[in-house]
Amino acid sequence: MRQNTRDMKVWAALAAVYVIWGSTYLGIRLTVETMPPLLSAGLRFVAAALILGTVLVIRRGPGVLRMSLRRFCGAGFVGLLLLTGGNGMVSVAEQHISSGLAALLVASVPLWLVIFRALAHDRPHLFTLAGVLIGFCGVAGLSLTGGGSSDTLGIVIILAGSLSWAAGSFLSGKIPMPEDPFVASTVEMVVGGAGLLAIGLGIGERPDLGQISTGSWLALAYLVLAGSLVGFTSYIWLLGNAPISLVSTYAYVNPVVAVLLGALVLHEQVTTQMLAGGLVIVLGVALVVSTERRRRPPRTAVTTPASRVTSSS
Repeated sequence: MRQNTRDMKVWAALAAVYVIWGSTYLGIRLTVETMPPLLSAGLRFVAAALILGTVLVIRRGPGVLRMSLRRFCGAGFVGLLLLTGGNGMVSVAEQHISSGLAALLVASVPLWLVIFRALAHDRPHLFTLAGVLIGFCGVAGLSLTGGGSSDTLGIVIILAGSLSWAAGSFLSGKIPMPEDPFVASTVEMVVGGAGLLAIGLGIGERPDLGQISTGSWLALAYLVLAGSLVGFTSYIWLLGNAPISLVSTYAYVNPVVAVLLGALVLHEQVTTQMLAGGLVIVLGVALVVSTERRRRPPRTAVTTPASRVTSSS
């Protein structure tokens, strides 16, 4: 009975990660319809950090947020790469491309991570390299069939964001970070969110409160509460209670959820090229994830969800 209850909790948490992180692309698209992309993303992460930090202090006391300057700077730097660079570019790109296409291209993040590992002289398995080659063929196919100039700009931005996201995930296991995953995420969201706000204001983004729709406000609230808190908490719990090979399946389930929601809710066009390219990417990522069954170092696993809080993203 206890095992059945545990299994039910695992699948409930996994379903939350699948659906919530897959739906964040839809939430971002609805938010940026009437809100500046960088300012809204910054507000999202700062608000989520304040909520998470407050909960941590209430439950564990103010000492929970105490850390060395090196660890704070490490988490802050990762937050800039993951959230300011990664998620910020997703928000900007979704002004030019569909949420489904954005999710399919972001699915290339595990492929970039393998490239970073190879550059760091961590020789990947042959099947992992095969998965990377297959996945990037899908990325190339989607990029070359994107469409007009607006699509091309969005694709370039989303690929740059994916590269920044992967760099942050990779470096998180190489530099000093807070040991507690929730504390690390709080710092990442505060610094990353502040970076987004600073850049948004610096380039002239100014919210017109009278023009912001109710739908955008609701979507932003969903991103803060569901995407940044429920999804993250579920992912962290899964890391300690389920096989990493099972947890990692979110990497190729999220894009499917995002494409379906974009088509159903926003009536986004799903072309044959998108389906073909997306399928190739998902197959490549599936091969990489299934081959890489060794548990990732704790700090690497911790910061990956923060960028998706993302999805994740």
